[in-house]
Amino acid sequence: MRSISKIVEKIIVTSPFLEEALAEKLINVSSLARKIRQEVEDAMGEPIKEGAIVMAINRLEPSYYYKINIGIKDFVNNIGDIIVRSSLRAYTYENSNTLIGSQKTLLDEASKNKKHFHTISQGIYETTIIISNSLKESIEEEFKEEHLITSKSDLSSITVKLPMKNTEVSGLYYYIFKKLAWAGINIIEIISTTNEFTLVVSDDDIDKAFSILMGLKKD
Repeated sequence: MRSISKIVEKIIVTSPFLEEALAEKLINVSSLARKIRQEVEDAMGEPIKEGAIVMAINRLEPSYYYKINIGIKDFVNNIGDIIVRSSLRAYTYENSNTLIGSQKTLLDEASKNKKHFHTISQGIYETTIIISNSLKESIEEEFKEEHLITSKSDLSSITVKLPMKNTEVSGLYYYIFKKLAWAGINIIEIISTTNEFTLVVSDDDIDKAFSILMGLKKD
């Protein structure tokens, strides 16, 4: 028979935000115990006292995801430049035999002006292209024969330069994206290379996202 502690642990660790809020002492334990009491009782198949659940919560040890935050904080303090670009739009096309040729033409056009923002992410079935608004007519003309899956406008990007050896740090992206998710910021696209990553968000979220990323360097 499973113990109360094991059931409580399973409920909490399957909710990362809840787990970390507990670790940061942002949640009232008694209130949480009342909230999950019915779920614990259903799993145990018998009535459970609230006090027993409170005790089980208090005995929980920090999980892997919480423990890694300690080392990551020092690493994130050393992230490099944060660059913001605005006036962007994204197009997602179904992959085809002619798509690569269209991409080449677009890249040739974009390379004529260093101020143009352009990035291409190709998946198995579709390709997403993010460009400056100034390239709107070029892409829509060149890709008019391609199957457009979706498009979005009013976008901005934030590019973050990461310290070397970032690929050796476990949980780095989790730590960063968690902060953004807690703020209710919807990440529309993610573009990454070995030592930098770019987030694409709506214009409405760019100021808040930038503030959060800058705050990480100061925490």
